[in-house]
Amino acid sequence: MSTLFAPLQLRSLMLANRIVVSPMCQYSAVEGRAQPWHCVHLGHLALGGAGLVMIEASAVEPAGRITYGDLGLYDDATEEALARTLATVRSVSQAPIGIQLAHAGRKASSARPWEGGKLIGVDAGGWQRVAPSAASYSDDEPAPHALSRDELDALKMRFVDSVHRADRLGLDAIEVHAAHGYLLHQFLWPRSNLREDEYGGSRENRMRWPLEVIAAMRAAWPAHKPLGVRISATDWRDDLPAAQRFDLPDAIVFARACAQLGVDWIDASSGGISPLQKIALRPGYQVPFAEAIRREVPDTHVMAVGLITEPRQAEEIVASGQADLVALARAMLYDPRWPWRAAAELGAKVEAPRQYWRSEPREHRGLFGDTAQGQR
Repeated sequence: MSTLFAPLQLRSLMLANRIVVSPMCQYSAVEGRAQPWHCVHLGHLALGGAGLVMIEASAVEPAGRITYGDLGLYDDATEEALARTLATVRSVSQAPIGIQLAHAGRKASSARPWEGGKLIGVDAGGWQRVAPSAASYSDDEPAPHALSRDELDALKMRFVDSVHRADRLGLDAIEVHAAHGYLLHQFLWPRSNLREDEYGGSRENRMRWPLEVIAAMRAAWPAHKPLGVRISATDWRDDLPAAQRFDLPDAIVFARACAQLGVDWIDASSGGISPLQKIALRPGYQVPFAEAIRREVPDTHVMAVGLITEPRQAEEIVASGQADLVALARAMLYDPRWPWRAAAELGAKVEAPRQYWRSEPREHRGLFGDTAQGQR
């Protein structure tokens, strides 16, 4: 039996398999509100047979959007727009759907990738960026606003408010975005967190506010629903002294602290905090991070992500115990039916909508289970 297609229980949520559609920004929202594009996009993915579909990074306040096209979940208008999208998607698929909640911090107010992705200044229609400290992402950018203690308390409650909205929407899971150089990650990295209060300095202090946010979100999210955290397991800055880095040993400590708060999975990604990073790209290049975290933090599940594109590659990751789940991003955009192909290749079964049963390949009879049909 394929391990990739074995079910997995996350609190009360039963996943049919270990395949997760990774949260992927579409940069197609209007003032944070989901549009028809999101309905088609999520609908495609929800019909593909993955165990869990994650909605893209959704900002907890307008200033937390990476670009002006980012989704948000911060007011009634954004909640109602996403409710309409989910109603349509759920009318055609029962796939579990989660959402990644995020704040971009100093990497906010950017142009969309196909428009260059550069910072949009306030005078050009952008907005004020915030961060742990007045430390810019790159030398050619102005410094962001350093958050005060009162602002941190208020921002933590924005995360909590978004959690309540996600629950009202009936979403099945939440992932907290603490990776890729966004706000929570900025607190963890010594070179972006220059604070001299209890939220800066030592690793324990730099972890403090992100953990407070995660704890508040876990407390606000129903106990029967799972919550995960995406982290960057390394900054890919081998040129820096250890004291200025956030590397795998630090990530393990942070993951362990998250697990103690009741986090149900760690999504082990990497990078994004520095424009000077040097990433050694190769198939499954981040899987060793997931494997190390799973070994050192056995009381939570671990998700592997990053250039996982082939079914047998994904099967090996799960079967060998390197990770409990695999998250696919670009591979799913290219082929939203990737789980079908994986099930066929691995001799497993996968759920497909009745309207598509006729597509079952002759050489893979039984792929979609019992598909008996009649016709005059």
